[in-house]
Amino acid sequence: MFKLFILIFNLWAVTVSLPPKGFDFEDKTLHKELLKLRGTDQAEWKEFIVPESLLSTYAIPGKFLVLDELNGQKKYIYVGRVNSCRQGGCSNPAQALSIETPEYFDYLVVFDANLLVQQVKVYNYQATHGQEVTNKGWLKQFQGYDGRRTLTVGKSIDAISGATVSVFGITNDIQEKTQLLKKLVEGKN
Repeated sequence: MFKLFILIFNLWAVTVSLPPKGFDFEDKTLHKELLKLRGTDQAEWKEFIVPESLLSTYAIPGKFLVLDELNGQKKYIYVGRVNSCRQGGCSNPAQALSIETPEYFDYLVVFDANLLVQQVKVYNYQATHGQEVTNKGWLKQFQGYDGRRTLTVGKSIDAISGATVSVFGITNDIQEKTQLLKKLVEGKN
């Protein structure tokens, strides 16, 4: 009887998608991705601290990391989370930031030493709808982005039917974090 209860509870939890307990920067999948970027089994990155004054009040906290490559070059990495919405449950992208919409996905952006987007990877997709944003071909359109131009879904970024909130969420976050990284790095020089 107890096993049946646990099975029913687990099915219910998956169905209602319980809210995440918080961003896990020690996630094994994230750690594996960072090691892959480094090209060795020795991780050598450090957190790049963002002053409170530059943080958006509505953003989900993420982290900037600095990765020293084996060839002496630096890479900057942003690890973040984008809230998404349940299928049919979020017609307003601004609603995606409310506590009532617990679906999300975690992703990382790799910037080269010139602060150009080199790669975007969704490594933990927890939403029930809109998985198309994890497609490598779709994510490639962010490569080379430098924060100077506005990213517009439907113009400079392809829209995806059925993944509207996810597309707007990741596009806006990449644009915002690219501009923030430029402020951070240029302010240090």
